[in-house]
Amino acid sequence: MAAPVDLELKKAFTELQAKVIDTQQKVKLADIQIEQLNRTKKHAHLTDTEIMTLVDETNMYEGVGRMFILQSKEVIHNQLLEKQKIAEEKIKELEMQL
Repeated sequence: MAAPVDLELKKAFTELQAKVIDTQQKVKLADIQIEQLNRTKKHAHLTDTEIMTLVDETNMYEGVGRMFILQSKEVIHNQLLEKQKIAEEKIKELEMQL
């Protein structure tokens, strides 16, 4: 009579182990994504800090694929701020999922 209970417990335990492994993988993936987004945000911030030390009339080149486009300092500054904002929003979304 103990055998059917043991089989049910074993099956439930196996399913629980599978869920635990799946959850651990999702958490690892989210941590890696958060780390990458933090690096992207920091890179954009450091670049923006360096750009802000330049004269306002300075024109810069933005890399687009295999070419460069001439942009004003203000446009580059706004793009870097937007990049930081997007990274921060994605980090918050990933942290809410955890």
